[in-house]
Amino acid sequence: MRGKVTALEYDMARGDGDSATNPHPVDRLVGRRVAEKRVALGYNQGDLGRALGLTFQQIQKYEKGTNRISASKLWMISQFFGVDISYFFEGLPRDSAEGETEALVPTPNLDYPPTRMTLEMSALAPQLSTRRQKLALDMVREMLHETSAEA
Repeated sequence: MRGKVTALEYDMARGDGDSATNPHPVDRLVGRRVAEKRVALGYNQGDLGRALGLTFQQIQKYEKGTNRISASKLWMISQFFGVDISYFFEGLPRDSAEGETEALVPTPNLDYPPTRMTLEMSALAPQLSTRRQKLALDMVREMLHETSAEA
């Protein structure tokens, strides 16, 4: 029987070398994809939690990447959403050398959960001309700048 797990062993099991409080980028991406699909389908965290026999707090942890989603739970989520399990991994490179995964994972700001409005904005933006996309981006950046100045 093994003794107590060391911090290094725990970090290695988490998939990163930084710390136990720093989720692996793949866990964060999978959680983000769960949140995006949930919002796009009109479900709240409680709805998904009830379907999986979990609390909404656990769904929050999954979506932030704080807690890893087991293979069986991810399969259940894919069944509930009606998507192939590969949906949650879209955007990840297929052939990366060991240790390169973190650098290759797309890194949008995953600290903010998707909302119906942000999903709609991201769906509508490509329909704009490049010039109008730049204007919209400049406007959002200015609004963020004003908000941080007000704080």
